[in-house]
Amino acid sequence: MTGTHEAAQSGRPAIGHSTVDGIRVVTLSGEFDHTVREHLGQALLPPSGATRPRTVTDLSGVTFMDSSGINALIGAHTAAEDAGGWLRLAGPREPVARIMRMVGIDALIPCYPDVRQALES
Repeated sequence: MTGTHEAAQSGRPAIGHSTVDGIRVVTLSGEFDHTVREHLGQALLPPSGATRPRTVTDLSGVTFMDSSGINALIGAHTAAEDAGGWLRLAGPREPVARIMRMVGIDALIPCYPDVRQALES
């Protein structure tokens, strides 16, 4: 994976992690397809042994996501709920938001216009 700034320019996928008020924020940038599905899936899963994990996934830097990425989001959502926590999505660009609407993921996983709103809800 590359740095977030490099990925935005090249389309290569990048994954960043931070924590805001105890909530894990996973920031994705670039294009996510089947070639990075395992890495993406692992990055989105709650940390091992976490109780009541809370994660916001920032999609604002994602320029493309295929079904592998959608499946990784669903897997992370299921794992978070099974551990008593949640996953929220934030800021998808229109091409990614359109795919999410088509497959109905926006009805399964709460989606917010930006990270700030996802953190505050």
